[in-house]
Amino acid sequence: MSSTSAAVRPSDAAPTLLTGLWRRKLPHYPETPARSWYLFIVVVVSIAQYYQLFVAGAVGNELIAYFDLTFRYFVGIFIAGSAFGAAASVAAGLLDRYGRANIVAYGTVIVSLLTLFAVPQTTTKEAFLVVYCLISIVEGAVLVATPAIVRDFSPQLGRASAMGFWTLGPVLGALVTTEISSATLADHPDWQYHYRLCGVICVAISILGLLGLRELSPALRDQIMVSLRDKALVEARARGLDVTALERHQWKQMLKFNIIGSALAISIFLAFFYTIVSFLPVYMATNFGFTAAQANAMGNWYWISNAAALVLTGIVSDYLKVRKPFMIFGAVLSIIGVYIFLGYTDRPGTDYYTFAIVLSFIAIGTGIAYSCWMASFTETVEERNPAATAVGLAVWGGTLRTVVTFVLFGLLIVVTAAGTLVNYGPKLQEISSKYHSEIATIQKVGTETMAKLGENPNDQDAQVAALTKLSGAAEADIRTAVSLNSRFPQELATLQAVDTSVLTKVVVNPDDQEALATAVGQIARKFNIPADQAAARLQAAQQVPVNELAVASQVSAPLTKATAELQAVSNIPAEDREYLSAHGEEVVQAREDSADQWKTWWWICLVAQIAFLPFVFFMSGYWSPKKAEEAAAAHDAAVDRELSAMAAEPQPAR
Repeated sequence: MSSTSAAVRPSDAAPTLLTGLWRRKLPHYPETPARSWYLFIVVVVSIAQYYQLFVAGAVGNELIAYFDLTFRYFVGIFIAGSAFGAAASVAAGLLDRYGRANIVAYGTVIVSLLTLFAVPQTTTKEAFLVVYCLISIVEGAVLVATPAIVRDFSPQLGRASAMGFWTLGPVLGALVTTEISSATLADHPDWQYHYRLCGVICVAISILGLLGLRELSPALRDQIMVSLRDKALVEARARGLDVTALERHQWKQMLKFNIIGSALAISIFLAFFYTIVSFLPVYMATNFGFTAAQANAMGNWYWISNAAALVLTGIVSDYLKVRKPFMIFGAVLSIIGVYIFLGYTDRPGTDYYTFAIVLSFIAIGTGIAYSCWMASFTETVEERNPAATAVGLAVWGGTLRTVVTFVLFGLLIVVTAAGTLVNYGPKLQEISSKYHSEIATIQKVGTETMAKLGENPNDQDAQVAALTKLSGAAEADIRTAVSLNSRFPQELATLQAVDTSVLTKVVVNPDDQEALATAVGQIARKFNIPADQAAARLQAAQQVPVNELAVASQVSAPLTKATAELQAVSNIPAEDREYLSAHGEEVVQAREDSADQWKTWWWICLVAQIAFLPFVFFMSGYWSPKKAEEAAAAHDAAVDRELSAMAAEPQPAR
C-alpha cells in the first residue's frame, strides 16, 4: 500500500493500554480533554527530566566532598553532560521515525532508573561522570521530543500558551530541586538519599508517561494546524497526504539561516539563565556571604517570577496572535535587569531583597521572551516544512546544549577565582573561625615571614620583621631589644625579677646597700636560689649595656604583647598551618579578584542578550495584532471554502 493511502488502516487503529506501550500513534486528532491530558503528561515529564538533571547541583557540595572533586572537575562533569546531550539532541531528529512519544516514554523510564539505582551506587568520580553522561544523553533526546509533541497537540493560535507550560520544565524542575533539597538536606546530608528520592518520584512519573502518552500519526502532524477549526480539514487532507515526500531532505530544509540563527540566538540569550541555574549558590556565597539556604531561596524568587511570566505571556500572546513584540519587549526587560544587576555585583553589602527583586525582574523578562520564542520557532519550522518539526527542534536542542557546553567552559576560563574559593575557601573558613586571632597575627606578619620562622625559629631578621609589624615600634628599637635578649637572656631575666623602683636605685647608686639587699632577696625568691647565687646573678647583670637596656625598657610592653601573639600561632595544628601557608594568599587574592571576574562574565551575558534582538526579525509571524487577526480570519474563510469543496465532491463507491 502506498504512502498516499487512507489514514485509517488496521495498523493505525487507536492504541489500547497494552498496544500503546509501543504503538502510540493516534489516527484522529483528539478532542480537547484528551489533548490536554497528553500535554499535561509532557509538561510533568519535562519537569521530572530537569529535576533529575539539576539534582547534581543541589547536592554539589556533598558530591565535591564525597568524591574529593576540584571545582574544575565538578564543572567538567556538567560540560561533558552538555556535550553528550547536544549530540543526543541531534540524534533525536533521526530517531523520530521510531515515534517521538516512545522516545519520551522509554527515555524517561531509563533516566529514572539510572537516577534511582545507578547514580547512588557510584563510588568513584569517574563512575559518577559516566552515569551522569548516560543520563544527559537520554535527556538530550527526550527534551527534543517533548516540545515536538507539544507542537503536534497545539494549533498555532494556542501554541504560545502550550509552549509557556512546556517551558515550565526547567523552571519548575529547578524550583522543585531547590525546595526538596532545602527541606531535606539538614536531615539527610548524604547525596545518595537525594538521588534515590528523586528517582522514586521520577519512576512514578515515568510510569504515567509509559502508559498514557500518545502522539499524532505522521499524516496528521505533518500539516500546519492554525486553530482547532482546522481539525476536520486536517483529517480530510491526511487521507491523501504523501508523508514520504514530506519527510525527504528534512535536514537540508532545516539548516537555514532563520532556523539555525534563531536557535543560536535564544541559546546565547539564556546564558544568564543557565549560569543562575548552575552557580547562583556559589556566586552568592563566595561574593556576598549568603548561606546556601538564602541563595536557594533567592533562586526561588527567580523561578516563580519566570514561571508566572512564561504562562501568562503565552496566554496573552495567543489572544493577540503575535509573538515578535513580546520577544523584543521581554528581551529588553531582561537586558535592563541584567544591567541593573551588574551595578550591584561589586557592592558586598547588597542585601538579600535587593538581589531578589532584581533577579525577579530579569526572570519576568526572560519568561516573556522565551515562551513566545518557542511558539514562534515551531511556526518558523512549520513555514518551511511541518513534517520536519522534530528535525527543526533537534537543530535547536543540539545548538542549545552546545552553547551551554561553551558557557560552562567559558565561565571556568573567565571566573578562575570561583574554583579557588570553592576548592579551598570552606576549609580555610573553618580554620579561620576556630583560630581567628592567630590568623589575624599571620595576616599582619605575612605568610613569607611566617614561613621563614617556621623553617628556622631563631632567624633573628624574621623575628624582628614579625615583632615590628605586631608591636608598631621602630624596627631599630625592636632589633636592639631582640639582640639584647639573644646576647643576655639570663641577665635580662634576672633584671626583670627586680622591681623597677629598686632596680633604678641600684643603677643610679651601685653602693646603695639597702637597695642591693632588696634586689638580691627578690632574685632569690623569684628563682628559688640561695642569696649568694642571687648576688652573683645581680653582679653578672651589670654587664648589660645601660643604653640598650633603656631602649628595651621603652618597647617592653608592646614587645611582650607582640611576642605572646606570635607564640600563640603555635596553637594552630601543623596541618592547618601548612594549609594556610599553601592556600591562604591564593584565597585572599581570589576574593579580591572574584567580583571583577564575575562582573566580566555578567557583561558577557548582557552582550549575549543584546545579540538575540536582531534575530527576532528573521522569524515568522506578525508584529501587528490587527494584521494577525485579519490573517486568521482569512485562513478560517479558506478552510471553510476547502471543506465545502470537499463536501461537494462525489464520494467514491465503496
